[in-house]
Amino acid sequence: MLRIIGETLDAFFELPIPMHPALLPDLTAGLDRSLQLYVSKAKSGCGSRSSFMPELPPLTRCEVGSKLLFKKKEKPQNPQHRGPQNGATNGTDPLGLPQLCVRLNTLQYIRSELENLEKKIKTCLRNVESAQADITNGLEFKFELCQAACQEGIQHLCETTAYKVTFFDLGHILWDTLYIGDIASSRVDLLLRELDPILETISGTVHIKVRNRAITALMKATFDGFLLVILAGGPLRAFTRQDSQIIEGDFRSLRDLFLADGDGLPEELVDKASSQVKNVLPLLRTESEGLIERFKRLIADSDQSRTASRGKLPMPTTTGHWSPNDANTVLRVLCYRHEEAATRFLKKTYGLPKKL
Repeated sequence: MLRIIGETLDAFFELPIPMHPALLPDLTAGLDRSLQLYVSKAKSGCGSRSSFMPELPPLTRCEVGSKLLFKKKEKPQNPQHRGPQNGATNGTDPLGLPQLCVRLNTLQYIRSELENLEKKIKTCLRNVESAQADITNGLEFKFELCQAACQEGIQHLCETTAYKVTFFDLGHILWDTLYIGDIASSRVDLLLRELDPILETISGTVHIKVRNRAITALMKATFDGFLLVILAGGPLRAFTRQDSQIIEGDFRSLRDLFLADGDGLPEELVDKASSQVKNVLPLLRTESEGLIERFKRLIADSDQSRTASRGKLPMPTTTGHWSPNDANTVLRVLCYRHEEAATRFLKKTYGLPKKL
C-alpha cells in the first residue's frame, strides 16, 4: 500500500504541468483517505473489549455448612466462551494472538512511515519548483486522518487482543478452575503459567514502540478477570475471611508477573492498573457484620434509597466500577462470603437463592 502511494507521488511530480502546488492538497487528501480506509480494514472484524467480556451470573448466596460444596461432576454455570485449553490458537485463525500482533505492527509501521511520506512530498515539490523560493512555505501535507486512525486502531487492537486472550483463550482457567472448591488447591498458578508464553509472544512479535501498550492492556484485562472471579464467579465459589490471605498472595503474584523483577512494566504503571483490585481486596477480610453495615450505609447515601419501598433496601445497580464505596461491590462480597451472618442477611433482605 505504501509502495503504491510512493509510486503515485512519483508519477504525479513527473507530470509536465505547472500546477503541482495547486493540485497537491487534493491528491494528499485522497491518499490520506485511502490510508485511513486501509487502517480501518486492518482492525476490522477483530471484535472489541465488550464482545469478549462475559455476562455476569445472577446473584446467589453461599450454602453455609460443609466447605466441600462442590462435586467433581459439577461444572460452572456461567455461560462463558471457552478458549483453547492451552491458551494457544490455530495458526490459521485470523484472530490468533500472532495474527493480532502482526496487525498491531502493520498500524505502527504505517504510522512511522507517514512522516517519511510528508518529507518526500516536500522534497519532490521543491525539485519541480526549484526556480521559486521555498514553495513549501505555508503548505501543509499532513496525513491527519490516517494518523488519527492509526492511533485509535492501535489502542483498539491492544485492548481487543488483551480481552480476547484473557476472557476467551484463558476463559477455561478463570471460570472453570480459579478458586473453585478448595481455595488453596485452585490458586492463580495455572493462570500465571499460561500467561507466561503469551507475554513472550507479545514481547517477541510486537514492535517495541507499541509493545508496552499491548502488555499494559493485557495486564489490565487480567486484573479485570481476577476481580470478576472474586465478585461474579458464580455459585461454585465461596470465600471465608481467612481465604483473603491466599487471594491477596495471588494478587501479588499477578503483579510480580508484569513487573518481571524490574525487566517488565514500570512499577507505577502496574500500581495504577492494579489499584481497583487493591482497593477491593480489603473487603474480603472485613467481618460480615461490618460489610452489612457498610452496605446499608452506602444504600442510604445513594439516590436509590429515596425511590425504594418503605422499610426495604433497594437492589443496587451493577455499574462494573468495582469499589469499596460501591454498594453493588460490597453486596457481591457478601454473596460469596461463606458465613452464616452473610447468607442470612441476603436471604432476609433479597431472598437470594443458593443456586442458579
